[in-house]
Amino acid sequence: MGALDAVAVRVAGGATVEFRPTGGSMVPLVRSRQRVVVAPVDPAKLEAGDIVLARVAGTVYLHLVSAVDPARGRVQISNNRGRVNGWTGHARVFGICTSVDGVPRSGAAAKARRPEAAPEA
Repeated sequence: MGALDAVAVRVAGGATVEFRPTGGSMVPLVRSRQRVVVAPVDPAKLEAGDIVLARVAGTVYLHLVSAVDPARGRVQISNNRGRVNGWTGHARVFGICTSVDGVPRSGAAAKARRPEAAPEA
């Protein structure tokens, strides 16, 4: 299990997670070791250009949504250098990047899934 797998488990469980991913596939949107915040997402609200934490063909990526297919409940995931990772179902999209190094990503907060309220006693 890689580092992003552990983050995906936490985000899938409802946590908003701050971490520093490594790699150059998302430059200049996210540079290696920049601090990102990823929150659980409502996949039905995703649009091309959103940065998401998703599993594609067994690997977890912090990559871009490059296309959406609402009729089939899936999104296409790509890096920022033109490589398409593939299509993945909404159930495998764990979270959306809401900020990079403290700078909010435009529109991302509105797509985050809100924690459910506890039932009244």
